[in-house]
Amino acid sequence: MPRPGPEPVQVVKQRRDAALKALVDGVPYIAFLGVEFDRRGDELTALMRYDEKLIGNPLLPALHGGATAAFLEITAIIGLSWSMLWEEIESGRRDPETLTRGHLPRLPKTIDFTVDYLRSGLPRDAYARAQVNRSGRRYASVHVEAWQDNRARPFAQATGHFLMPRRDGG
Repeated sequence: MPRPGPEPVQVVKQRRDAALKALVDGVPYIAFLGVEFDRRGDELTALMRYDEKLIGNPLLPALHGGATAAFLEITAIIGLSWSMLWEEIESGRRDPETLTRGHLPRLPKTIDFTVDYLRSGLPRDAYARAQVNRSGRRYASVHVEAWQDNRARPFAQATGHFLMPRRDGG
């Protein structure tokens, strides 16, 4: 009996995109800030579109520090969660269809989160990427950088430590 052929690339891509959308849509604050995620393979880039409500100092104008910190923390948590899900989806331990049916995994909980404000965030779109430094069964460490026009010139960066959810769904 012949082995079944691999699934078409577009089907796999649509399933991964739907899993990411379900993960992001599970956190309403992400939509409030206007944060979106662009997926290229297993790499995520967060995008916080400019909105007047994000301005903290209208005289400069500059992005509010709290909006910047929230953007970085959201990027870290979703990036960390996606790295766990990616592993589970690719190994076959998790069916991505379950995510779209409302069976979302528990998110990591922040232990501490330190933000370095390197310069003022300008009134324009911002981007961020998370790098998982360590991810174990109980603890994870993540570094995040945010930039606007030039990735080599971040306007903020952060390091966070997270308590990982139990992998058995509990």
